[in-house]
Amino acid sequence: MGVSKTLKEKIKNLSDDDRDRLVRMGWEDRTTFDVIELQFGISPNDFVRFMRTELSAKAFALWRKRVHEQGSLKNEKTRGFKTTRFKSSRQSVDGITKGKKK
Repeated sequence: MGVSKTLKEKIKNLSDDDRDRLVRMGWEDRTTFDVIELQFGISPNDFVRFMRTELSAKAFALWRKRVHEQGSLKNEKTRGFKTTRFKSSRQSVDGITKGKKK
């Protein structure tokens, strides 16, 4: 499963902050693939390919397992509930992104 030319262009045009934000959004249960596609124009399949390029092999395997097991959380139509915006007082904006390749 390779990365298409269009996806490579999209990734190349993203800033480092946007890449980090996308990875954080991928780990968050409340962020759906629909939201990611709306904000960044990356389809769910392309987002999986993006995560494969951005995460270490072990972190990607953990993320993929999590998304597969809790797949209904990442798909707005099947999740069964609507989430509102929430930010914990302990949430770090500039924190280390889990599993990010260095």
